[in-house]
Amino acid sequence: MTSQDRIEKQIVLNAPIARVWHAITDSTEFGTWFGVKLHQPFAPGRKITGKFEGDFDEAKIRAYQASLGLEPTGIRPLTPNYVFCTVERMEEPYLFSFRWIPYGIDIECDPETETPTLVEFRLAPDGAGTRLTIVESGFEQVPEHRRQRAFLMNTGGWSAQIENVKRHVEQG
Repeated sequence: MTSQDRIEKQIVLNAPIARVWHAITDSTEFGTWFGVKLHQPFAPGRKITGKFEGDFDEAKIRAYQASLGLEPTGIRPLTPNYVFCTVERMEEPYLFSFRWIPYGIDIECDPETETPTLVEFRLAPDGAGTRLTIVESGFEQVPEHRRQRAFLMNTGGWSAQIENVKRHVEQG
């Protein structure tokens, strides 16, 4: 594998494993910290539809892409019930995984033909808290014309989301 096939982020959360498990596997709670409204509860094998909360600022996204050295692209209009992910595994309280199209808002994305990446949330006790590891793998299967953009945009996205889940579970 190349260095651009896998993203891994890790953090120790000041929350018990049961709390973190609920935050990532309850679709309503997941949506709260992730910024998406999901229409079904998570269950292995289930396609989860939803919609992102708020609007995307295309100018900011293009500027961010340019700052990463990428050729900026536009945003693909998403239907209100687009497929957010397909749940793979739920092994309470240690592993939750799903497949999705990485950087799926890219105007050059074709969700009907692209191979999804695998996103895994792994939980482990760490003292009084929980070590959360998020891994997204399979970028080598993303079409070459958008592979680097999907990898870099999702790298930044997971950096933000790991902080979002931290704030969410530690707020009380």
